[in-house]
Amino acid sequence: MSQPIRDAAALLDRLRAIHASIRDAVVAACERSAVDDLSAVAGAEAGDTIYGIDRVSEDALLRHFEELGRERPMVLVAEGLGQSGRRVLPDGAEPEIVVLVDPIDGTRGLMYQKRPGWILTGVAPYRDGQAHLADIQIALQTEIPLVKQHLADSLWTLDGRTAAGVRLNRLTAGRAPLPIRPSAATTIAHGFGNLSRFFPGPRAMLAAIDDELIERVLGPVPPGRALAFEDQYISTAGQLYELMMGHDRWTADLRPLVWQAQGLRGLCCHPYDLATASIARAAGVIVTDERGRPIDAPVDTETSVAWIGYANAAIRDQVEPALQTLLRERGLLR
Repeated sequence: MSQPIRDAAALLDRLRAIHASIRDAVVAACERSAVDDLSAVAGAEAGDTIYGIDRVSEDALLRHFEELGRERPMVLVAEGLGQSGRRVLPDGAEPEIVVLVDPIDGTRGLMYQKRPGWILTGVAPYRDGQAHLADIQIALQTEIPLVKQHLADSLWTLDGRTAAGVRLNRLTAGRAPLPIRPSAATTIAHGFGNLSRFFPGPRAMLAAIDDELIERVLGPVPPGRALAFEDQYISTAGQLYELMMGHDRWTADLRPLVWQAQGLRGLCCHPYDLATASIARAAGVIVTDERGRPIDAPVDTETSVAWIGYANAAIRDQVEPALQTLLRERGLLR
């Protein structure tokens, strides 16, 4: 059992202020910059492509965390830190904590002003470079709203057992408690849920598994009807948010399994995308790996991670047996 992080509440307050500053900087950039500038490819580092909008958040990230590092020596793990994806702050210090950050999760939707993005931070005690997602004690995710959007949410857990949140009104600067309520539905019928298939590549197999899963769980689709719905939100934090808020009943990101089966390496979810999975768990969402075990992975920017989320135990009981069977039948569980 890891030692508790000292002065956790004070650290969370600092992180909330950092997130607010990054959020405001990114929104301001979106207001003054053209879509073509924000969506221009700026490079490729660690686990993903870097776009123009990412540079805005990365600059703010480093500035704030260098300052915080003077008070809380840390290993910062994030995109935008070069190929290693990590940096000791301040240089040469003995780290006290490991801070896993995604400056913008959901870059692609945000830079085209289609969907909000999210700033993610998870904090774990330093363990000689061996920290895992399961070690994260403090987690915070903050919404980066669209320019035309006046409400923006922030959610966090301080202990991994309870989730809290606040909703900001950008027009009035008012804040209100955010109700976090995963769906209590006992069936996926007439609800949202899906296998993630955002990008060209393994989409055909993922779509086939998705279709067959729905038929095995709900039966043949009657002509002219839709028994269930999907929403391909290109953001892991966004998907977890949809589960926490009762919008989605299940979601599965199994891209690593399909790429591995094809002997290839493609764009997948990484640990920094799941830096705030503990908030969802604290809210009652069940988050597992592809075999139904609690989700875990090294705190880094490169490991490919498959994960599944269920709004509640009843939905898991309905979906998981059929999904596990389908994955085994297709040779995806090795």
